[in-house]
Amino acid sequence: MPQLQLPIFPQGLTSITEDLAFQQEDGKVVYFHGLLPVFQHDEKDLKTFRMYTSQLVANKTVRQQDIVRAFGVPLATVKRYMKVHRQQGAEGFFRKPRRRSANVLTPEVKQRAQALFDEGKSVPEVSGEIGVAGTTLHKAIHDGRLRAVKKKG
Repeated sequence: MPQLQLPIFPQGLTSITEDLAFQQEDGKVVYFHGLLPVFQHDEKDLKTFRMYTSQLVANKTVRQQDIVRAFGVPLATVKRYMKVHRQQGAEGFFRKPRRRSANVLTPEVKQRAQALFDEGKSVPEVSGEIGVAGTTLHKAIHDGRLRAVKKKG
């Protein structure tokens, strides 16, 4: 015969459902099933939070509304990350965001810009000369597609 399990949580926990709760302490978020801690992550680790709460919803352990109520997250956000979980699985939360490459930096334009950088010209000077936005050049330098020569001064 099944035995009724009371929802017993230690003091200071926030309930998500009757069986599941969480506690924030010392920079960590710890999830509890009854008295048993089942998962934890850093308080600022948003990717892991999104992954774990999406798994809880996907496994039908909690409802989307439970996450919204317990954490104060908008329902649209919960749905967005459920879509990530459904389409890409857990690794989808930890992938680097895809960046669009600048179409204005054709091989010829990159070659011309690099030649100007090699002459010691600054980003604004190169930008004005080849007609490409400075932010585009900065992104290319940051990504390693271009190399700017530092002026000694």
